Amino acid sequence: MSRKARVVDIPVIGELDRTTGNLSLQLARSLRKAIHKGELKAGDLLPSTRVLSSALNVARGTVLEAFEQLKAEGFLEMQYGSGTRVARLLESDNKKPSPTIPIIADDIPLSAQAQAFAQTAAQMKPLAPVPFAVSVPALDTAPDDIWRRLGNRIRAKGPGAPSGYGDPQGALALREAICEYVRKARSVHCTPQQIIITSGTQQGLYLATQILLDSGDSAWVEEPAYPGITAIFASAFRDRTMVRIPVAESGIDVAVGREIAGNAKAVFVTPSHQYPLGMPMSMAQRNALLAWAKEHKSWIVEDDYDSEMRYSGHPFASLQGLDPARVIYLGTFSKVLFPSLRLGYAIVPELLVDAFCGARILMDRHPPSADQYVLASFMAEGHLDRHIRKMRSVYAEKRKVLIEAIRIYIDVELGELQPCDQGMHMVLWLKRGLDDCVVAQKCAQAGISLRAISPMYGTARRRSGLLLGLGGYSDQEITRAIIKLNGIMVSLTQSGR
Repeated sequence: MSRKARVVDIPVIGELDRTTGNLSLQLARSLRKAIHKGELKAGDLLPSTRVLSSALNVARGTVLEAFEQLKAEGFLEMQYGSGTRVARLLESDNKKPSPTIPIIADDIPLSAQAQAFAQTAAQMKPLAPVPFAVSVPALDTAPDDIWRRLGNRIRAKGPGAPSGYGDPQGALALREAICEYVRKARSVHCTPQQIIITSGTQQGLYLATQILLDSGDSAWVEEPAYPGITAIFASAFRDRTMVRIPVAESGIDVAVGREIAGNAKAVFVTPSHQYPLGMPMSMAQRNALLAWAKEHKSWIVEDDYDSEMRYSGHPFASLQGLDPARVIYLGTFSKVLFPSLRLGYAIVPELLVDAFCGARILMDRHPPSADQYVLASFMAEGHLDRHIRKMRSVYAEKRKVLIEAIRIYIDVELGELQPCDQGMHMVLWLKRGLDDCVVAQKCAQAGISLRAISPMYGTARRRSGLLLGLGGYSDQEITRAIIKLNGIMVSLTQSGR
């Protein structure tokens, strides 16, 4: 004999908050929660919509709307002449009522892909904006007023106003401005049609890896290297082989590359200012790299990292200018303007333009339009050139302060500064067996942000060192932080760590 349906008491629904509105959604949420908790069981008969609306002092339509929503979700069954019941298909769930819904499904194993991406997130998480976090812009160089004025003009009624889909290559006005800029500043040879606007160098690296390499192909990567490129191979493209080539005083060692992976399809380099060590690639190594690439029909991906910030002499010319048909050139405005801008560019040989456009469409279709037009005007009116000159002067002074503070306050038995005459960071090599990861962790607890260098190596060649960013901090903050750093290293040395 079938069980007689139990008519549910009204109080299980709870009170409705009339100040927030959406009463039907509140009612549906309350009923759904009661079903999950087992307070409403499969087959239970609910009060009629007329009775329930009267009891809750709401319109009958409100109750009908809630019932219809729960019916669509499979929680309720509504039959003419039989009333509204909790769906019987939920009976097995209600036999073991659970007081709460689990927030974390810790019984589901993570895929290797998920674990790799999680490791990347931990390694590349932005540092707190305290000395010596890299990529924190110096506030006294920020072009806030000019940028705001241009933005107000261009976003309101100009070309940056909201519109339809844009060109996957980016705004033509910005590509034309970039073409002129890199021609003068970096000796790059290109046309606006070869430029793809990206959301920064990281996206350019991802696109290049995706486009230039097939499954099973190998590519040279510097040793040590920017984590953003090594993480791409370790997570997104594990079916491509990353071959770590050591960096010497003159840049990537092409002879070693030829010996261990001579048939690689591509090479990823930072020739103007090697990341993280800081040295430029010598002309001899540049010629050797170009000769190898031509011989093996391989691509060169040039990440022109920090090229603008050279403090003695002129910035080095680009690799792209020496062989435009073989080099993919990546640049960004995140460093010289502000990281939140998220605008960069890839300059690619004509043969690759369509491929980059197609990959860009599948990734995010096109870059946001408004800031592209603001940046194009910023460049066309000469503001970028003036801004970079100002930045170079400010960072040159901060570099002097940092070098002097290290000379005075860092024990020579504990640390040694890497010689470098350009860039927005410096490298402090650690001695006496100090673990850079431990030092960085202790510094974070003391209000100092540092990147450890040893994780940027992939082999036994790794060295212990720290990245010290130059921007965003006063001279006094730099000096105080260096004194703290020395104290932490002394303490770790004395404790045997």
